[in-house]
Amino acid sequence: MFIIQIRINNKVIIRPWERIGMKKKLLEMTKEELRRLFPIFLVPHKKEWRDVFAEEKGVLTSFLKDIKLLRIEHIGSTAIPDIYAKDIVYVEEKDFVRAESILKENGYILMYQKETTAAFNKGYTEDGFAEKVFHVHLRTRGDIDELYFRDYFLEFLDVAKEYESLKLKLWKQ
Repeated sequence: MFIIQIRINNKVIIRPWERIGMKKKLLEMTKEELRRLFPIFLVPHKKEWRDVFAEEKGVLTSFLKDIKLLRIEHIGSTAIPDIYAKDIVYVEEKDFVRAESILKENGYILMYQKETTAAFNKGYTEDGFAEKVFHVHLRTRGDIDELYFRDYFLEFLDVAKEYESLKLKLWKQ
């Protein structure tokens, strides 16, 4: 497949697939196109994030049932009550080798991978965000930085509010 773009001063002017109603696949998009399609936005905390996580945990558990999982955890700002967050629920899993291929088979998109970590997304479409969006962080045993982050803010909500203030300030820049 060839992707043709017309550029003027290094800015894309014409994307032929848009003129004929074709959609570019996510993995073919540039970082700039992805940033436009999936802008960062922050929203007040939603109580339903806990239920959304529990539902997705059930989905993950159902197709990862043959893998001895150490844990599936709710991480990120959506796991911390009363602070603004991206409307994306973060999930962390701990069995790296087999879970990776099973996640791909079940519609999760591999966004990056390193030796002991991988990140998958679900709910990103060629039209933008789906109704429910998830980031799944796959880690090897002992890699629990995100859990420390979550647990620290849960214990020290005043620090979580300071973090929220910084996020809101940077988001508006």
